[in-house]
Amino acid sequence: MLHTNEQIIKHKVGLLNMAEELGNVSKACQVMCQSRDTFYRYKQAVEDGGVESLLQKDRRKPNPKNRVDEQTEAAVLKYALDFPAHGQVRTSNELRKLGVFVSPSGVRSIWLRHKLSCFKDRLRALEEKVAQEGIVLTEAQVAALEKKKQDDAAAGEIETAHPGYLGSQDTFYVGTLKGVGRIYQQTFVDTYSKVAFAKLYTTKTPITAADLLNDRVLPFFERHELPMLRILTDRGTEYCGRADQHDYQLYLALNDIDHTKTTVKSPQTNGICERFHKTILDEFYKITFRKKLYADMESLQQDLDAWMLYYNEQRTHQGKMCCGRTPLTTLEDGKQIWKEKFVA
Repeated sequence: MLHTNEQIIKHKVGLLNMAEELGNVSKACQVMCQSRDTFYRYKQAVEDGGVESLLQKDRRKPNPKNRVDEQTEAAVLKYALDFPAHGQVRTSNELRKLGVFVSPSGVRSIWLRHKLSCFKDRLRALEEKVAQEGIVLTEAQVAALEKKKQDDAAAGEIETAHPGYLGSQDTFYVGTLKGVGRIYQQTFVDTYSKVAFAKLYTTKTPITAADLLNDRVLPFFERHELPMLRILTDRGTEYCGRADQHDYQLYLALNDIDHTKTTVKSPQTNGICERFHKTILDEFYKITFRKKLYADMESLQQDLDAWMLYYNEQRTHQGKMCCGRTPLTTLEDGKQIWKEKFVA
């Protein structure tokens, strides 16, 4: 009876042991779904080198002859940090100009061995080198870091430092109520804590967009002694227009709130609101519209307010800042960051 603790060859040892117990090679191979030729290869390997030989047969050994020399590998690694935005093909072409001949696939293999295969990994390695050695960044490296920041913003990764640092606002079309007409929801989400506010209207205008801030958002942050510094919106007519005539922009200016607009045709830039709309659609509207018929908007608003209370105070989140906490708990914890940075 053979024994091993190596998980990778236990099925091979099991085949040999079963054949010994049954006294029938064909039956053991049928049960283990293996051919008799495979059985005899395993048996011969054990007779020649013991159980460990099964492990060696199962592993692919690297061929060092195919690996580039140390000088070439060092040149590829240096270039990856000097120009982190360049891909494997351009890296190969640029190194060829410097007298270093390595194919694009060779560059890729070196990157994989050193965990530099993607743009983010190369930037991470560059940041670690700067932190350890204190090197001065070149123009190419600074441009790569700026490109990463722009890519993060385009992908919906929003820089936020504390509650009230940046709010995200958007309009969501709920549907049509008989006797009422179209229903629109004005949505506001604090990008740090994910505390959200929602109010229903029959129109989407600058007045309704400003009303949400005036009625729900700013009073809430005043009670918590937090400022609202900046708001991110799309370029809808309810948010954008002539600064001296547009009600929403005038309201922001009156309350000293900066206004940031998303990139054209890039809804993912305001991804926090878009994700909240998917959540509220799946967890509230689809359920409540199946259970109840609404004759007026006020009844729907009451049920929406009750769900928003649950969302902010009881429902846990796995977001970047929440980490399993509720939005309100995250906001309370974040107030200390605001005090340390700006009050102290």
